[in-house]
Amino acid sequence: MPVLRARNRALIPLLLLGIALAGIASLMLGAVPIPTGRLLDAALGHGDPVVRAILLELRLPRTLVALMVGGMLGLAGAALQGYLRNPLAEPSVLGASNSAALGAVAAIYFGIGDYSPAVLPLLAILAALASLALLFVLAGRAEGPLALILAGIAVSTLAGAGISLALNLSPNPFAAMEIMAWLLGSIENRAMDHVWIALPCIVVGAALLLWDGRALDALSLGEDGARSLGVDLTRTRARLLLGVAIGVGGAVAVSGSVGFVGLIVPHLVRPLTDRSPSAVLLPSFLGGAVLLTGADILVRLIPTAGELKLGVVTAFLGVPVFLVHLLKERRLW
Repeated sequence: MPVLRARNRALIPLLLLGIALAGIASLMLGAVPIPTGRLLDAALGHGDPVVRAILLELRLPRTLVALMVGGMLGLAGAALQGYLRNPLAEPSVLGASNSAALGAVAAIYFGIGDYSPAVLPLLAILAALASLALLFVLAGRAEGPLALILAGIAVSTLAGAGISLALNLSPNPFAAMEIMAWLLGSIENRAMDHVWIALPCIVVGAALLLWDGRALDALSLGEDGARSLGVDLTRTRARLLLGVAIGVGGAVAVSGSVGFVGLIVPHLVRPLTDRSPSAVLLPSFLGGAVLLTGADILVRLIPTAGELKLGVVTAFLGVPVFLVHLLKERRLW
């Protein structure tokens, strides 16, 4: 279909343009708007030192974190939907998000996050990797998606129970509020240290997920069909799970729990591709970056007594996707 191919070719450049526009808007907009001229002066090392501080120490790290986290969550959602052949799959299905959040909550609960800013994100990443090991143990050697989904639900539920226990036994109201704030997701007051913590994890995770595009296409024919085409299902699953655990663990470590991005973005970009799983991966990474950066701009601009949490905004954005699927399914009933 020539029209679809033309749209497909234009999709990546359009998404890159969207990233550039969202990034610039994120640098300009906030409690103190910065006009384009002053923004350029500050970026070149000239102009008002206060504007330079706002740009380089507050907004630039926040924008980079939004782009990286959104991209990773979007890519992980697309890879999982392709592998599990389930349109409602997202990173939380395998328990990676909840486990990373549990690691962060443990750092807050026991107060060990006060020793160094790097402790909390590192614990989140380690918890995500530990959840991966548990997932392998529970799923065993089964190659089908059902065992993996059931094991993921078990891991996610266990991590959720741990978070609830920490909230229930919280030593004081302030610790409980800090845990709740983390669980709602936010990238407010992020510094370049957070960028350097998340970047290696997201690069490694994204590389592992992008590696298996051809295998995901083959899996759309089923396990037997993929195996007949020479796909090593065991290695494919190992790379996919490692990619999700490392990448999403690194993302959650600096942003808290931000839901629905991995669910929404693949559905938004899929109609603009040939709908094969491999064709959705890179557009989902770019689209996730645009979506989360846009949501973070909304968080700053919506007038409220206190800044909205990022997870709240993305949850509201996720509702229309569920409604669209509901309407599609109702046509089949």
